[in-house]
Amino acid sequence: MNNRSIKKIVIVGGGSAGWLTAGLIAAEHRCGSDQSQIQVTLIESPDVNIVGVGEGTWPSMRNSLQRMGISETEFIRYCGAAFKQGSKFVGWQNGAKNDFYYHPFVVPTGYGQANQYSSWQTYGKDHPFADAVSAQSQICQAGLGPKQNATPEYAGVLNYGYHLDAGKFSQMLQQHCTQQLGVTHIQDHVEGVLSNDNGHIASLQTRHSGELVGDLFIDCSGARSLLLGQHFNVPFIDKKSVLFNDSAMAVHVPYMTPDAAIASATVSTAQASGWVWDIGLQDRRGVGYTYSSAHATDEQAELTLKAYIAKSIGREQAAALTARKIVFNPGHRAHFWHKNCVAVGLSAGFLEPLEASALALVELSATAIAENLPVTPEHMDVISDNFNQRFLLHWENIVEFLKLHYVLSERSEPYWQQMRNPDSVSPRLKALLTQWRYQPPNRSDFVQNEIMFPSASYQYVLYGMGFNTLNDVSSREFDQPQSAMKYLQENQQLVRKLMGGLKSNRQLLEHAKHQGFPKI
Repeated sequence: MNNRSIKKIVIVGGGSAGWLTAGLIAAEHRCGSDQSQIQVTLIESPDVNIVGVGEGTWPSMRNSLQRMGISETEFIRYCGAAFKQGSKFVGWQNGAKNDFYYHPFVVPTGYGQANQYSSWQTYGKDHPFADAVSAQSQICQAGLGPKQNATPEYAGVLNYGYHLDAGKFSQMLQQHCTQQLGVTHIQDHVEGVLSNDNGHIASLQTRHSGELVGDLFIDCSGARSLLLGQHFNVPFIDKKSVLFNDSAMAVHVPYMTPDAAIASATVSTAQASGWVWDIGLQDRRGVGYTYSSAHATDEQAELTLKAYIAKSIGREQAAALTARKIVFNPGHRAHFWHKNCVAVGLSAGFLEPLEASALALVELSATAIAENLPVTPEHMDVISDNFNQRFLLHWENIVEFLKLHYVLSERSEPYWQQMRNPDSVSPRLKALLTQWRYQPPNRSDFVQNEIMFPSASYQYVLYGMGFNTLNDVSSREFDQPQSAMKYLQENQQLVRKLMGGLKSNRQLLEHAKHQGFPKI
Protein backbone atom coordinates (compact mmCIF):
# COMPACT_ATOMS: atom_id res chain seq x y z
CA MET A 1 0.00 0.00 0.00
CA ASN A 2 1.38 3.41 -1.03
CA ASN A 3 0.52 6.30 1.29
CA ARG A 4 2.55 8.98 -0.50
CA SER A 5 0.40 11.86 -1.73
CA ILE A 6 3.19 14.43 -2.18
CA LYS A 7 4.78 13.40 -5.45
CA LYS A 8 5.08 16.43 -7.72
CA ILE A 9 7.86 18.83 -6.72
CA VAL A 10 7.90 22.15 -8.58
CA ILE A 11 10.96 24.39 -8.27
CA VAL A 12 10.56 28.03 -9.35
CA GLY A 13 13.86 29.51 -10.48
CA GLY A 14 17.16 28.10 -11.71
CA GLY A 15 20.64 29.34 -10.93
CA SER A 16 22.79 27.59 -8.37
CA ALA A 17 19.97 27.46 -5.79
CA GLY A 18 17.36 25.98 -8.10
CA TRP A 19 19.55 23.41 -9.80
CA LEU A 20 21.34 22.31 -6.62
CA THR A 21 17.95 21.78 -4.99
CA ALA A 22 16.64 19.88 -8.01
CA GLY A 23 19.75 17.73 -8.21
CA LEU A 24 19.89 16.81 -4.55
CA ILE A 25 16.18 15.89 -4.39
CA ALA A 26 16.27 13.97 -7.67
CA ALA A 27 19.40 12.06 -6.66
CA GLU A 28 18.08 11.23 -3.20
CA HIS A 29 14.79 9.89 -4.59
CA ARG A 30 16.17 8.31 -7.81
CA CYS A 31 13.87 10.35 -10.00
CA GLY A 32 15.46 8.98 -13.12
CA SER A 33 14.36 5.42 -12.29
CA ASP A 34 11.07 3.70 -13.08
CA GLN A 35 10.55 2.88 -9.39
CA SER A 36 10.54 6.50 -8.18
CA GLN A 37 7.25 8.14 -7.24
CA ILE A 38 8.78 11.61 -7.17
CA GLN A 39 8.66 13.99 -10.12
CA VAL A 40 10.85 17.08 -10.05
CA THR A 41 10.09 19.96 -12.41
CA LEU A 42 12.11 23.18 -12.54
CA ILE A 43 10.64 26.22 -14.24
CA GLU A 44 12.76 29.30 -14.84
CA SER A 45 12.31 32.46 -16.83
CA PRO A 46 14.48 32.62 -19.96
CA ASP A 47 15.05 36.34 -19.24
CA VAL A 48 16.38 36.25 -15.67
CA ASN A 49 20.15 36.63 -15.35
CA ILE A 50 22.14 34.68 -12.76
CA VAL A 51 23.46 36.92 -9.98
CA GLY A 52 26.74 35.02 -9.89
CA VAL A 53 28.29 36.65 -6.82
CA GLY A 54 28.65 33.54 -4.67
CA GLU A 55 31.66 31.97 -6.35
CA GLY A 56 33.08 30.50 -3.15
CA THR A 57 31.85 27.27 -1.57
CA TRP A 58 32.36 25.36 1.66
CA PRO A 59 33.81 21.82 1.80
CA SER A 60 30.21 20.57 1.96
CA MET A 61 30.01 21.12 -1.81
CA ARG A 62 32.18 18.04 -2.32
CA ASN A 63 29.55 15.86 -0.69
CA SER A 64 26.73 17.55 -2.63
CA LEU A 65 28.42 16.98 -5.99
CA GLN A 66 29.26 13.39 -5.11
CA ARG A 67 25.67 12.67 -4.03
CA MET A 68 24.45 13.91 -7.40
CA GLY A 69 26.90 11.64 -9.20
CA ILE A 70 29.05 14.40 -10.68
CA SER A 71 32.72 13.68 -11.36
CA GLU A 72 35.04 16.09 -9.55
CA THR A 73 37.39 16.13 -12.53
CA GLU A 74 34.58 17.05 -14.93
CA PHE A 75 33.29 19.69 -12.50
CA ILE A 76 36.72 21.33 -12.32
CA ARG A 77 37.07 21.29 -16.10
CA TYR A 78 33.57 22.56 -16.87
CA CYS A 79 33.30 25.28 -14.22
CA GLY A 80 36.84 26.65 -14.30
CA ALA A 81 36.91 25.74 -10.61
CA ALA A 82 39.86 26.07 -8.25
CA PHE A 83 40.50 24.73 -4.78
CA LYS A 84 39.60 26.87 -1.77
CA GLN A 85 41.01 26.04 1.67
CA GLY A 86 39.57 28.87 3.72
CA SER A 87 39.55 32.67 3.94
CA LYS A 88 42.36 35.17 4.37
CA PHE A 89 41.45 38.45 6.08
CA VAL A 90 43.67 41.41 5.29
CA GLY A 91 43.57 44.71 7.17
CA TRP A 92 40.60 43.87 9.36
CA GLN A 93 42.22 44.50 12.73
CA ASN A 94 43.89 47.86 12.18
CA GLY A 95 45.03 48.11 8.56
CA ALA A 96 48.73 47.84 9.40
CA LYS A 97 51.15 46.38 6.84
CA ASN A 98 51.30 42.93 8.43
CA ASP A 99 47.62 42.81 9.46
CA PHE A 100 46.24 39.53 8.12
CA TYR A 101 45.03 36.18 9.42
CA TYR A 102 43.47 32.96 8.12
CA HIS A 103 40.24 31.14 8.85
CA PRO A 104 41.14 27.70 7.43
CA PHE A 105 38.78 24.80 6.75
CA VAL A 106 40.47 22.43 9.23
CA VAL A 107 39.97 22.53 12.99
CA PRO A 108 43.06 23.05 15.17
CA THR A 109 45.22 19.98 15.71
CA GLY A 110 44.05 18.23 18.88
CA TYR A 111 40.94 20.40 19.08
CA GLY A 112 38.80 19.39 22.05
CA GLN A 113 41.67 17.47 23.65
CA ALA A 114 43.51 20.45 25.15
CA ASN A 115 43.43 24.24 25.30
CA GLN A 116 45.49 25.28 22.27
CA TYR A 117 45.07 28.96 23.06
CA SER A 118 46.82 28.59 26.41
CA SER A 119 49.71 26.68 24.85
CA TRP A 120 49.96 29.17 21.98
CA GLN A 121 50.13 32.08 24.43
CA THR A 122 52.87 30.38 26.42
CA TYR A 123 54.99 28.70 23.77
CA GLY A 124 54.03 29.90 20.31
CA LYS A 125 53.05 33.57 20.44
CA ASP A 126 55.71 34.44 17.84
CA HIS A 127 53.48 32.69 15.25
CA PRO A 128 49.92 33.66 14.26
CA PHE A 129 47.32 31.53 16.05
CA ALA A 130 46.20 29.73 12.87
CA ASP A 131 49.82 28.89 11.96
CA ALA A 132 50.49 27.48 15.42
CA VAL A 133 47.45 25.20 15.58
CA SER A 134 46.78 24.38 11.90
CA ALA A 135 48.89 23.44 8.90
CA GLN A 136 46.38 24.79 6.42
CA SER A 137 47.02 28.51 6.89
CA GLN A 138 50.68 28.06 5.98
CA ILE A 139 49.76 25.85 3.02
CA CYS A 140 47.44 28.61 1.79
CA GLN A 141 50.05 31.30 2.27
CA ALA A 142 52.46 29.19 0.19
CA GLY A 143 49.83 28.87 -2.57
CA LEU A 144 49.72 25.07 -2.39
CA GLY A 145 46.82 22.76 -3.22
CA PRO A 146 44.95 20.53 -0.73
CA LYS A 147 45.71 17.16 -2.35
CA GLN A 148 48.15 15.25 -4.53
CA ASN A 149 47.85 14.02 -8.10
CA ALA A 150 47.11 10.47 -6.95
CA THR A 151 44.50 11.52 -4.39
CA PRO A 152 41.05 10.22 -5.49
CA GLU A 153 38.21 12.51 -6.45
CA TYR A 154 36.63 14.35 -3.51
CA ALA A 155 39.33 13.10 -1.12
CA GLY A 156 41.93 15.47 0.27
CA VAL A 157 45.09 15.66 2.30
CA LEU A 158 43.49 18.81 3.75
CA ASN A 159 39.84 19.88 3.87
CA TYR A 160 38.76 22.02 0.92
CA GLY A 161 35.92 23.61 -1.01
CA TYR A 162 35.99 25.43 -4.33
CA HIS A 163 36.03 28.73 -6.15
CA LEU A 164 33.79 28.42 -9.20
CA ASP A 165 32.20 30.27 -12.09
CA ALA A 166 28.55 30.51 -11.00
CA GLY A 167 27.19 30.78 -14.55
CA LYS A 168 29.06 27.70 -15.76
CA PHE A 169 28.13 25.88 -12.55
CA SER A 170 24.41 26.41 -13.17
CA GLN A 171 24.76 25.23 -16.77
CA MET A 172 26.57 22.07 -15.69
CA LEU A 173 23.96 21.31 -13.03
CA GLN A 174 21.14 21.89 -15.52
CA GLN A 175 22.64 19.44 -18.01
CA HIS A 176 23.31 16.81 -15.36
CA CYS A 177 19.88 17.12 -13.72
CA THR A 178 17.96 16.89 -16.99
CA GLN A 179 20.12 14.26 -18.70
CA GLN A 180 21.05 12.02 -15.74
CA LEU A 181 18.62 12.62 -12.87
CA GLY A 182 15.25 12.82 -14.60
CA VAL A 183 14.46 16.49 -13.81
CA THR A 184 11.98 18.17 -16.16
CA HIS A 185 13.07 21.64 -17.29
CA ILE A 186 10.60 24.31 -18.40
CA GLN A 187 11.70 27.72 -19.65
CA ASP A 188 8.73 30.00 -19.19
CA HIS A 189 7.37 32.88 -17.14
CA VAL A 190 5.28 32.35 -14.02
CA GLU A 191 2.41 34.84 -14.28
CA GLY A 192 0.10 33.72 -11.51
CA VAL A 193 -0.34 31.49 -8.46
CA LEU A 194 -3.55 29.51 -7.95
CA SER A 195 -4.49 28.32 -4.44
CA ASN A 196 -6.58 25.54 -2.94
CA ASP A 197 -9.34 26.24 -0.44
CA ASN A 198 -6.87 25.58 2.40
CA GLY A 199 -4.52 28.26 1.11
CA HIS A 200 -1.92 25.85 -0.23
CA ILE A 201 -0.57 26.48 -3.71
CA ALA A 202 -2.39 24.30 -6.22
CA SER A 203 -0.65 25.34 -9.42
CA LEU A 204 1.29 28.02 -11.23
CA GLN A 205 -0.07 29.84 -14.25
CA THR A 206 2.61 30.15 -16.92
CA ARG A 207 2.73 32.32 -20.02
CA HIS A 208 3.16 29.57 -22.61
CA SER A 209 3.02 26.20 -20.82
CA GLY A 210 -0.41 26.37 -19.25
CA GLU A 211 -1.06 25.37 -15.65
CA LEU A 212 1.76 23.72 -13.72
CA VAL A 213 0.31 21.54 -10.93
CA GLY A 214 2.37 20.50 -7.91
CA ASP A 215 2.22 19.13 -4.37
CA LEU A 216 5.28 20.92 -2.98
CA PHE A 217 6.61 24.20 -4.39
CA ILE A 218 10.19 25.32 -3.79
CA ASP A 219 10.85 29.03 -4.22
CA CYS A 220 14.28 29.61 -5.77
CA SER A 221 13.19 32.79 -7.55
CA GLY A 222 15.90 34.96 -6.02
CA ALA A 223 15.53 38.13 -4.00
CA ARG A 224 12.06 38.87 -5.42
CA SER A 225 10.82 35.75 -3.55
CA LEU A 226 7.92 35.19 -5.92
CA LEU A 227 6.11 32.57 -3.84
CA LEU A 228 7.11 32.98 -0.19
CA GLY A 229 7.45 36.75 -0.27
CA GLN A 230 5.06 38.03 -2.92
CA HIS A 231 2.33 35.38 -2.80
CA PHE A 232 2.32 34.43 0.89
CA ASN A 233 3.64 37.77 2.22
CA VAL A 234 5.92 36.09 4.75
CA PRO A 235 7.60 39.03 6.55
CA PHE A 236 11.19 40.00 5.85
CA ILE A 237 13.48 40.55 8.86
CA ASP A 238 15.83 43.41 7.99
CA LYS A 239 19.36 43.07 9.37
CA LYS A 240 20.84 46.32 8.04
CA SER A 241 21.10 47.73 11.57
CA VAL A 242 23.52 44.89 12.37
CA LEU A 243 25.28 44.25 9.05
CA PHE A 244 25.51 47.54 7.10
CA ASN A 245 26.60 46.35 3.65
CA ASP A 246 23.84 46.63 1.05
CA SER A 247 25.73 47.11 -2.23
CA ALA A 248 28.57 45.61 -4.22
CA MET A 249 30.66 46.38 -7.28
CA ALA A 250 31.93 43.23 -9.01
CA VAL A 251 34.30 42.66 -11.92
CA HIS A 252 36.19 39.85 -13.65
CA VAL A 253 39.96 40.39 -13.52
CA PRO A 254 42.29 38.61 -15.96
CA TYR A 255 45.55 37.04 -14.91
CA MET A 256 48.59 38.85 -16.28
CA THR A 257 50.27 35.58 -17.35
CA PRO A 258 48.90 32.08 -18.11
CA ASP A 259 50.92 30.57 -15.26
CA ALA A 260 50.00 33.18 -12.63
CA ALA A 261 49.55 31.82 -9.13
CA ILE A 262 45.99 30.94 -8.06
CA ALA A 263 45.22 31.85 -4.45
CA SER A 264 44.33 28.91 -2.22
CA ALA A 265 41.90 30.96 -0.13
CA THR A 266 39.32 33.70 -0.63
CA VAL A 267 41.12 36.96 0.13
CA SER A 268 38.93 39.50 2.00
CA THR A 269 40.58 42.91 2.29
CA ALA A 270 39.09 45.60 4.55
CA GLN A 271 38.42 49.03 3.03
CA ALA A 272 37.10 52.32 4.41
CA SER A 273 33.41 51.45 3.98
CA GLY A 274 33.38 47.67 3.52
CA TRP A 275 35.70 45.04 2.15
CA VAL A 276 36.96 43.58 -1.16
CA TRP A 277 36.67 39.90 -2.01
CA ASP A 278 39.24 38.32 -4.34
CA ILE A 279 38.49 34.83 -5.64
CA GLY A 280 40.93 32.93 -7.84
CA LEU A 281 39.58 30.76 -10.66
CA GLN A 282 41.58 28.92 -13.31
CA ASP A 283 41.44 31.63 -15.97
CA ARG A 284 40.49 34.79 -14.06
CA ARG A 285 39.81 36.32 -10.68
CA GLY A 286 36.41 37.35 -9.40
CA VAL A 287 36.88 40.60 -7.48
CA GLY A 288 34.25 42.76 -5.83
CA TYR A 289 33.80 45.48 -3.23
CA THR A 290 30.86 45.11 -0.90
CA TYR A 291 30.04 48.28 0.99
CA SER A 292 27.45 50.33 2.85
CA SER A 293 25.66 52.86 0.64
CA ALA A 294 25.24 55.01 3.76
CA HIS A 295 29.02 55.35 4.01
CA ALA A 296 30.19 55.44 0.39
CA THR A 297 28.77 56.55 -2.95
CA ASP A 298 28.86 54.26 -5.98
CA GLU A 299 31.60 56.46 -7.47
CA GLN A 300 33.73 56.17 -4.35
CA ALA A 301 33.15 52.41 -4.25
CA GLU A 302 34.25 51.96 -7.86
CA LEU A 303 37.39 54.04 -7.26
CA THR A 304 38.21 51.89 -4.22
CA LEU A 305 37.69 48.69 -6.22
CA LYS A 306 39.82 49.89 -9.15
CA ALA A 307 42.59 51.04 -6.78
CA TYR A 308 42.69 47.57 -5.23
CA ILE A 309 42.83 45.85 -8.62
CA ALA A 310 45.48 48.25 -9.94
CA LYS A 311 47.95 46.92 -7.36
CA SER A 312 48.05 43.58 -9.19
CA ILE A 313 47.44 44.43 -12.87
CA GLY A 314 48.33 48.12 -13.18
CA ARG A 315 46.29 51.31 -13.17
CA GLU A 316 45.61 51.41 -16.92
CA GLN A 317 44.31 47.83 -17.10
CA ALA A 318 42.21 48.29 -13.97
CA ALA A 319 40.62 51.47 -15.31
CA ALA A 320 39.54 49.61 -18.48
CA LEU A 321 37.49 47.02 -16.54
CA THR A 322 33.72 47.46 -16.29
CA ALA A 323 32.24 46.92 -12.85
CA ARG A 324 28.70 45.64 -12.33
CA LYS A 325 26.68 47.00 -9.43
CA ILE A 326 24.64 44.66 -7.24
CA VAL A 327 22.13 45.87 -4.68
CA PHE A 328 20.85 43.70 -1.83
CA ASN A 329 18.92 44.10 1.37
CA PRO A 330 20.61 42.18 4.22
CA GLY A 331 18.11 40.02 6.06
CA HIS A 332 15.93 36.93 5.85
CA ARG A 333 12.31 35.81 5.96
CA ALA A 334 10.59 35.33 9.31
CA HIS A 335 10.16 31.68 8.36
CA PHE A 336 11.07 29.68 5.30
CA TRP A 337 8.47 26.92 4.91
CA HIS A 338 4.87 28.12 4.70
CA LYS A 339 2.07 25.68 3.89
CA ASN A 340 3.32 23.73 0.84
CA CYS A 341 6.00 26.26 -0.15
CA VAL A 342 9.62 26.38 1.03
CA ALA A 343 12.20 29.00 0.06
CA VAL A 344 15.83 28.19 -0.76
CA GLY A 345 18.59 30.65 -1.63
CA LEU A 346 18.04 34.38 -2.07
CA SER A 347 14.27 33.95 -1.78
CA ALA A 348 14.87 32.92 1.84
CA GLY A 349 17.34 35.71 2.47
CA PHE A 350 20.85 37.06 2.02
CA LEU A 351 23.21 38.82 4.42
CA GLU A 352 26.47 39.58 2.64
CA PRO A 353 29.26 37.68 0.85
CA LEU A 354 31.48 37.36 3.95
CA GLU A 355 32.45 33.72 4.72
CA ALA A 356 30.51 32.43 1.65
CA SER A 357 27.51 31.25 3.66
CA ALA A 358 24.96 31.70 0.84
CA LEU A 359 25.75 28.57 -1.19
CA ALA A 360 26.33 26.57 1.99
CA LEU A 361 22.81 27.48 3.15
CA VAL A 362 21.42 26.38 -0.22
CA GLU A 363 23.11 23.01 0.17
CA LEU A 364 21.93 22.61 3.73
CA SER A 365 18.35 23.58 2.87
CA ALA A 366 18.16 21.37 -0.21
CA THR A 367 19.64 18.41 1.65
CA ALA A 368 17.18 18.88 4.52
CA ILE A 369 14.26 18.90 2.06
CA ALA A 370 15.58 15.87 0.16
CA GLU A 371 16.19 13.81 3.28
CA ASN A 372 12.89 14.78 4.92
CA LEU A 373 10.61 15.01 1.89
CA PRO A 374 7.09 14.95 3.32
CA VAL A 375 4.82 12.04 2.44
CA THR A 376 1.43 13.64 3.17
CA PRO A 377 0.13 17.13 4.10
CA GLU A 378 -0.09 16.01 7.73
CA HIS A 379 3.56 14.95 7.62
CA MET A 380 4.48 18.24 5.95
CA ASP A 381 3.07 20.24 8.88
CA VAL A 382 5.56 18.58 11.22
CA ILE A 383 8.46 18.74 8.76
CA SER A 384 7.89 22.44 8.06
CA ASP A 385 7.84 23.35 11.77
CA ASN A 386 11.12 21.53 12.34
CA PHE A 387 12.65 23.10 9.23
CA ASN A 388 11.70 26.62 10.33
CA GLN A 389 13.09 26.18 13.84
CA ARG A 390 16.29 24.68 12.52
CA PHE A 391 16.96 27.34 9.89
CA LEU A 392 16.09 30.30 12.07
CA LEU A 393 18.90 29.11 14.31
CA HIS A 394 21.20 28.87 11.30
CA TRP A 395 20.45 32.43 10.24
CA GLU A 396 20.96 33.72 13.78
CA ASN A 397 24.31 31.90 13.99
CA ILE A 398 25.46 33.37 10.67
CA VAL A 399 24.48 36.93 11.64
CA GLU A 400 26.32 36.53 14.93
CA PHE A 401 29.46 35.09 13.34
CA LEU A 402 29.66 37.70 10.59
CA LYS A 403 29.18 40.50 13.10
CA LEU A 404 32.09 39.12 15.13
CA HIS A 405 34.49 40.06 12.33
CA TYR A 406 33.46 43.70 12.62
CA VAL A 407 33.15 44.25 16.37
CA LEU A 408 36.75 43.16 16.95
CA SER A 409 38.20 45.68 14.51
CA GLU A 410 40.23 48.68 15.67
CA ARG A 411 39.93 50.55 12.37
CA SER A 412 39.10 54.23 12.76
CA GLU A 413 36.84 54.97 9.77
CA PRO A 414 33.21 55.91 10.63
CA TYR A 415 31.91 52.72 9.03
CA TRP A 416 34.04 50.53 11.31
CA GLN A 417 33.36 52.62 14.39
CA GLN A 418 29.61 52.30 13.84
CA MET A 419 29.93 48.59 13.07
CA ARG A 420 31.26 47.98 16.58
CA ASN A 421 28.71 50.25 18.28
CA PRO A 422 27.25 48.19 21.15
CA ASP A 423 23.72 49.04 20.01
CA SER A 424 24.31 47.02 16.82
CA VAL A 425 25.57 43.94 18.67
CA SER A 426 23.13 41.26 19.86
CA PRO A 427 22.90 40.49 23.61
CA ARG A 428 24.01 36.90 22.93
CA LEU A 429 27.19 37.98 21.11
CA LYS A 430 27.96 40.48 23.88
CA ALA A 431 27.58 37.71 26.46
CA LEU A 432 29.81 35.36 24.47
CA LEU A 433 32.52 38.01 24.10
CA THR A 434 32.48 38.47 27.87
CA GLN A 435 32.67 34.71 28.39
CA TRP A 436 35.56 34.37 25.93
CA ARG A 437 37.64 36.82 27.93
CA TYR A 438 37.86 34.08 30.55
CA GLN A 439 37.90 30.94 28.41
CA PRO A 440 38.36 30.20 24.69
CA PRO A 441 35.33 29.29 22.58
CA ASN A 442 34.48 25.60 22.95
CA ARG A 443 31.86 23.13 21.80
CA SER A 444 29.57 23.74 24.75
CA ASP A 445 29.02 27.33 23.60
CA PHE A 446 26.90 26.03 20.72
CA VAL A 447 24.46 23.29 21.62
CA GLN A 448 22.98 22.72 18.16
CA ASN A 449 24.22 19.56 16.46
CA GLU A 450 24.46 21.18 13.06
CA ILE A 451 25.83 24.64 13.80
CA MET A 452 26.93 26.55 10.68
CA PHE A 453 30.04 28.01 12.31
CA PRO A 454 31.48 25.84 15.11
CA SER A 455 33.51 27.11 18.03
CA ALA A 456 36.80 26.44 16.20
CA SER A 457 35.81 29.09 13.64
CA TYR A 458 35.26 31.59 16.42
CA GLN A 459 38.74 30.85 17.75
CA TYR A 460 40.36 31.55 14.39
CA VAL A 461 38.60 34.92 14.07
CA LEU A 462 38.98 36.00 17.70
CA TYR A 463 42.69 35.28 17.97
CA GLY A 464 43.42 36.29 14.39
CA MET A 465 42.00 39.70 15.32
CA GLY A 466 44.07 40.03 18.48
CA PHE A 467 41.39 39.19 21.05
CA ASN A 468 42.77 38.34 24.49
CA THR A 469 41.53 35.57 26.79
CA LEU A 470 42.85 35.40 30.33
CA ASN A 471 45.41 32.62 30.47
CA ASP A 472 45.85 31.99 34.19
CA VAL A 473 42.39 31.56 35.67
CA SER A 474 41.90 27.79 35.41
CA SER A 475 43.39 24.89 37.33
CA ARG A 476 42.02 22.23 34.93
CA GLU A 477 44.53 19.91 33.31
CA PHE A 478 42.84 20.68 29.99
CA ASP A 479 43.85 24.34 30.28
CA GLN A 480 47.50 23.84 31.26
CA PRO A 481 49.89 25.07 28.52
CA GLN A 482 51.92 21.85 28.48
CA SER A 483 48.78 19.79 27.75
CA ALA A 484 48.57 21.10 24.19
CA MET A 485 52.28 21.39 23.54
CA LYS A 486 52.45 18.04 21.76
CA TYR A 487 49.71 19.17 19.36
CA LEU A 488 51.63 22.33 18.47
CA GLN A 489 54.68 20.18 17.77
CA GLU A 490 52.65 17.70 15.72
CA ASN A 491 51.27 20.56 13.69
CA GLN A 492 54.71 21.91 12.80
CA GLN A 493 55.84 18.43 11.77
CA LEU A 494 52.78 18.18 9.52
CA VAL A 495 53.57 21.56 7.98
CA ARG A 496 57.07 20.44 7.02
CA LYS A 497 55.73 17.21 5.54
CA LEU A 498 53.01 18.92 3.49
CA MET A 499 55.30 21.68 2.25
CA GLY A 500 57.48 19.02 0.66
CA GLY A 501 54.66 16.93 -0.77
CA LEU A 502 52.05 19.30 -2.19
CA LYS A 503 52.08 21.11 -5.52
CA SER A 504 50.90 24.64 -6.16
CA ASN A 505 47.20 25.25 -6.65
CA ARG A 506 47.88 26.05 -10.34
CA GLN A 507 49.93 22.86 -10.90
CA LEU A 508 47.29 20.69 -9.22
CA LEU A 509 44.53 22.19 -11.35
CA GLU A 510 46.55 21.69 -14.53
CA HIS A 511 46.85 18.02 -13.60
CA ALA A 512 43.09 17.83 -13.02
CA LYS A 513 42.38 19.41 -16.41
CA HIS A 514 44.71 17.17 -18.41
CA GLN A 515 44.94 13.88 -16.49
CA GLY A 516 42.14 14.01 -13.94
CA PHE A 517 41.95 12.47 -10.48
CA PRO A 518 41.37 8.75 -9.81
CA LYS A 519 37.72 7.78 -9.37
CA ILE A 520 36.70 6.58 -5.93
